[in-house]
Amino acid sequence: MAKEAAKTGAGPTALIAIEQYFPKEERIVEDDLACQILPTGRAFLWFMRLELLRAWMVRVTEKDSPGLWSGMMCRKRYIDEKLLDSLNQIDAVVNLGAGFDTRAYRFPSLSNTPVWELDQPENIGSKQVRLLKVFGKIPAHVKLVAIDFDHEDLASVLETHGYSTTKRTFFVWEAVSQYLTEKGIRTTFDFLAKAASGSRLAFTYVLKEFLDGRAMYSWEKSYQRFVEKKIWIFGMEPEAWPGFLKEYGWRVIEDMGYDEMAENYVKPTGRTLASTPIERMVYAEKL
Repeated sequence: MAKEAAKTGAGPTALIAIEQYFPKEERIVEDDLACQILPTGRAFLWFMRLELLRAWMVRVTEKDSPGLWSGMMCRKRYIDEKLLDSLNQIDAVVNLGAGFDTRAYRFPSLSNTPVWELDQPENIGSKQVRLLKVFGKIPAHVKLVAIDFDHEDLASVLETHGYSTTKRTFFVWEAVSQYLTEKGIRTTFDFLAKAASGSRLAFTYVLKEFLDGRAMYSWEKSYQRFVEKKIWIFGMEPEAWPGFLKEYGWRVIEDMGYDEMAENYVKPTGRTLASTPIERMVYAEKL
């Protein structure tokens, strides 16, 4: 199922790129590299400069999945802030399922911190092409790591690329967990259990009640697309995470709903956007 996640790699970044055409005071998240890093569709994004087309794009995105737009922006902003706040407490960054995320390149304060970005080979190959186009080379502090998450051992692959579990690490695991089986989740946490004390982890998850069909939250069409077709597999309820993480030596610092994030990040922009309860964010610390 990691292959299914790979197919969605550019989608969130495309929405982030469109967000940059909103007036600065209305933007939920800042990312001046999003458009440049995308492998395709950059010409189409040029038209998003027009206010009417941007408004249309938001409406289309929200029609089947209310709260998707603000959710994409808020989770990106939240992880950005947690990462930057922790820089004096970590030695490395590992982005599991990095897609076309730009954090490693747009924050000057990260330039002296080693970053490993992992994803399926097709995404890593496309990202490498774009980085060479934008910067002329892969920035020295970044290592792009192609991995088949379904069949390769995460620890072995990272070790081959110079990563050591002795480094206090900020792990980013954004919009990946729902594509995995519980076995895949536990395999990932088997790796995370070996992380150095003081490491941090920011990850998103989908509510189990949505995957079970007990609560739709007006996402019926997305349910048909992702759940009924067995693309989204794993979900969890908030009360289950503290015990689950404790098994692997982690503790929950925050389990944040998108309503709460919208209050922090959307409300100050003056925009009226829905938020969705089907996905949440966990921020955790290795004990």
